[in-house]
Amino acid sequence: MTITTTPTPTPTPSPDPHPGRPTLRQDPGFRLLFGAAAAGRLGTSVGALALPLVAVLALDASPGQVGLLAAAGTLAFVLIGLPVGAWVDRLRRRPVMIAADLVRAALLGSVPAAWALHVLTLPQLYLVALLTGAATVFFDVAAQSHLPDLVGRDRIGAATTRLATLDAVAQIGGRSAGGFLVALLSAPLAVLLDAVSHLVSAVCLLRIRRPEPSATGAARGRLGAEVREGLGFVLGHPSLRAIALSGACGNLSVQLCQTLLPVLFVRDLGLSGGAIGLFFALGGVGALLGSLSARPLARRIGAGRTLCAAGLAVAPFSALVALADRGPGLWLAGGGWLVTTFKVGVDNVIKVSHRQAVTPERLRGRMNATMRLVLTGALATGAALAGLLGELLSTRAALSVGAAGLALAWVPVWLSPLRRLRSVPGL
Repeated sequence: MTITTTPTPTPTPSPDPHPGRPTLRQDPGFRLLFGAAAAGRLGTSVGALALPLVAVLALDASPGQVGLLAAAGTLAFVLIGLPVGAWVDRLRRRPVMIAADLVRAALLGSVPAAWALHVLTLPQLYLVALLTGAATVFFDVAAQSHLPDLVGRDRIGAATTRLATLDAVAQIGGRSAGGFLVALLSAPLAVLLDAVSHLVSAVCLLRIRRPEPSATGAARGRLGAEVREGLGFVLGHPSLRAIALSGACGNLSVQLCQTLLPVLFVRDLGLSGGAIGLFFALGGVGALLGSLSARPLARRIGAGRTLCAAGLAVAPFSALVALADRGPGLWLAGGGWLVTTFKVGVDNVIKVSHRQAVTPERLRGRMNATMRLVLTGALATGAALAGLLGELLSTRAALSVGAAGLALAWVPVWLSPLRRLRSVPGL
């Protein structure tokens, strides 16, 4: 695909190149994949809030320990992300996803079991977070690489929009449900829901009957050479490089905020788990609205202009996140978080669709793995930085650093050919 530099009229929807095939809503394979994603992402949203609250409420963890726990959950992407991409290009993707789901269910289920037996420790939480992160590496790379095979390249944009919308709904329901489950029951029992969700996801994936094409990626050469090829493709592609840089800045900043907001709410402001859940649910609302708006905006004003306009427009609102306090300050921070995550929803749809469209099938696993390495490495860095700044400065000062990063995350897109991108196939 080439980046169009001259504005063109808004395109009209093209006829389906495969007349007679079911729509995405009717497609049984996509419906089961969507069901698996719904179960897994709802549980993960609960667990993302519940696991650090297990550390804070059940084990009296410090800000630094909470930051280390969050970093452990993303460290696997840094350690094994690139080789996993090459392996996924050699394998059928769906069995990899099923195995990863089962591993995550077993690991997360060990947390409430250890808590019930009064043997839960911080080292166990670190190990669960690390190994669950490793399983997630395999699942996420395989899932993103499998999507075009399941729905067809011409429907990547529509499928990505539905999955991004699902992500936002899961954040709304999962984060708020996680907060209320912690308040009504306990943080360890909220983690149990995350474990069960991965079992449900595995069952849905097992029920997909559509044959998966054989892996056509790497020519089974040396693993190191295959990894370098995928890395070189992403770093050498101007728009993919900009997406990686912009996403890294945004992820680092979001993770910094998400790691320390529960600490600020519980320790400094004395708010309940329900209040934390509602605050994060506002972020889900913003991401939902952004994901639903991405395709109409991209078609009306162009994909590149949408990315840049959204980044510039929401930049001032991110500063409000660091002002979280009791009373009006909490509402201002919630509004800032909602507007900021609106941009995240827009970005997810347009950027992921563009990534899939410009990448050859044989490199898809390695492209997704490279992106995951960069983006999740930024999450690990953000979590570690949150703990460091929280210990050396203050929780609120660390939040201010995160807010500043959110305001600047769109700049790499503006400086790249992406700002002239008119349309994305399938979007």
